[in-house]
Amino acid sequence: MNAQHAARADSASHAPGHTPLRDHVSRSVRRYLQDLNGCDIDDLYEVVLREIEAPLFAEVLRHCDNNQSRAAACLGINRATLRKKLKSYGLA
Repeated sequence: MNAQHAARADSASHAPGHTPLRDHVSRSVRRYLQDLNGCDIDDLYEVVLREIEAPLFAEVLRHCDNNQSRAAACLGINRATLRKKLKSYGLA
């Protein structure tokens, strides 16, 4: 992520009256780790990506009236990448 994108993401997550997205993620990960109750996990990164990507794509698609080109632009990814990921999550 370049500095311009990072600045936009940072400012968007601190919109007046809104809790930053990172705070929601932090609480969710903390709760998940507590719920493991001492059990080890060795693929947390992959688990988090799978759990976040599918609803992220579904909500962005809904926001963009199912227009994949607009959704890909909104997400900042290539449309082909979005289509591949949608298929992998059974959303296409």
